[in-house]
Amino acid sequence: MRFADWEPHYTAILDYFGFERDADEAAARLLEEVADGRDDVGLLEALIRGRAVTVCGNAPSLPDEIDQIEGTVLAADAAAEVLADHGVRPDAVFTDLDGATDVFVDLSRQGTVMVVHAHGDNVPLLRHWVPLLPGPLVATTQAAPLPHVHNFGGFTDGDRAVFAADDLGAASIRIIGFDLADRNVDPVKRGKLFWAGKLLRLIGYDL
Repeated sequence: MRFADWEPHYTAILDYFGFERDADEAAARLLEEVADGRDDVGLLEALIRGRAVTVCGNAPSLPDEIDQIEGTVLAADAAAEVLADHGVRPDAVFTDLDGATDVFVDLSRQGTVMVVHAHGDNVPLLRHWVPLLPGPLVATTQAAPLPHVHNFGGFTDGDRAVFAADDLGAASIRIIGFDLADRNVDPVKRGKLFWAGKLLRLIGYDL
């Protein structure tokens, strides 16, 4: 999605949550710095373009839905660890690093593309985890893109993975492990799930 098309939705998200654009932009610049020139978006696109893609969220239903996986596997944050525990190495992990563990480092070492997202609230996580990831890396932002920090659209880890798959030309996208109606979450998380659903409907996925 072009940033000009994404920006009105981004502005609405900022207003809804009271987030600061300046903080997001500063985080993106920091991510570009700690990524130290790494930008494997070409590899990510090669994994997606023209292929069937499965995006895996981290809802409790995920373990029961793993048998539905086909094609390239994109994991949303901590879903990566669930998949690894079930013998599935995701091809890419979309993460703002709030679910990061040493499993992420192991997956990175094995060649999983880590699609790391910068926003105003995760600067300490960016500083800590990005230098520890030895494998392929793609940096993303929800603010205006930079030369090596991309914006495919989307807001939460899960819907960003769907937006990236759509933007990078997936032949088909299957979505598992999502529960956007979950009420056993705090109000901020509930708001994020609301926005994830709203944004996914923009590109034709009504969950």
